[in-house]
Amino acid sequence: MNKRICVVTGSRAEYGLLFWLMKEIKSDPDLYLQVVVTGMHLSPEFGLTYRQIEKDDFGIDAKVETVLSSDTPVGISKSIALGTIGFAEVWERIKPEVIVVLGDRYEILAAVQSALIARIPVAHLHGGEITAGAVDDAIRHSITKMSHLHFVSAQVYRQRVIQLGENPDSVFNVGAPGLEAIAKTRLLPRGSLEKALEFSFGQINFLVTYHPVTLQLNHTEIGIQALLEAIEEFPGAHVIFTKQNSDTDGRVIGAKIDKFVGANRGRAKSFSSLGQLRYYSVLKQTDVVIGNSSSGIIETPVFKKATVNIGKRQAGRLKCASIIDCDENKDSIVSAIQKALSPEFQNSLKHVNPPYGVGNTSEKIKHVLKTRDLSQIIFKKFYDLPELP
Repeated sequence: MNKRICVVTGSRAEYGLLFWLMKEIKSDPDLYLQVVVTGMHLSPEFGLTYRQIEKDDFGIDAKVETVLSSDTPVGISKSIALGTIGFAEVWERIKPEVIVVLGDRYEILAAVQSALIARIPVAHLHGGEITAGAVDDAIRHSITKMSHLHFVSAQVYRQRVIQLGENPDSVFNVGAPGLEAIAKTRLLPRGSLEKALEFSFGQINFLVTYHPVTLQLNHTEIGIQALLEAIEEFPGAHVIFTKQNSDTDGRVIGAKIDKFVGANRGRAKSFSSLGQLRYYSVLKQTDVVIGNSSSGIIETPVFKKATVNIGKRQAGRLKCASIIDCDENKDSIVSAIQKALSPEFQNSLKHVNPPYGVGNTSEKIKHVLKTRDLSQIIFKKFYDLPELP
């Protein structure tokens, strides 16, 4: 029988990064792709984005509900518990030989911890990274310790996964899948994009994505308010918002964005999900990416665009010269945007080199999954670093 490889996806952004790997697996006659969707994909609030997966001609083997109608810490914890139960039942039914996961979302933690108990090997993408301002940081490292194959986006992250006790023979630096996705995506021209979005770009354009900073208690409303007040200082700019994820206090962000868009019709619009094609096409038309999303750190530099990275959420992540860090207050954000729009900074962007590598990421991952004997990798031995002097 063909080797059964199960890809788990829980959000629009993560699916976009997994898309080409899923195609690689599906097209290989020696492999059988299984797909399990969970998290925000199944929520009307976040656009029921599982439909895009079906539209892309991927069969969905199972749906695991995790998102409750609550974004409180109690609600999120219950979502993890609900997901763990759901995934346990799915693994018993579809019996994958390995599951493939990406990143650090809490629904992915549920998938991986249930796979651990079911003795199913895990292949993890984007491990070893640091986002010191979010609970995602601890979740990511926890997933690393429950995984058996590791596909990282840069050499420094490979070293960190090994530092966590993982055998170097199981850790592969394959680059960031998002950069491969950009290279393989035929972007929409400006006119077609405006028609698809029902939105007109201006002379200056911002793309804004702001997520909760989950380690800062009672901070979300203050942070999004400071960001929106800063954007008001640039009344000529046209603004596209991509909505927040399902983390703690996320609905506060959504409500603030909706109010801003309502007061600025004609120059501002929000989307629960742009999808990969439209998102990358918007990036090409954008002057400044603003917020605290990893996309501003990893993918945006490929387009030679400026990123204003707000606050601590992405603290510790590998960054290049196109990224301007600022504090989470109005004055600091305004100053950073002004710098990003300055002719000197805009001119410097042509020399930016993304640090995450480009090309053949999905093919490299598929090759390892296809050729590695999965029957024994479930047994791991902690890899001790050479003794320090």
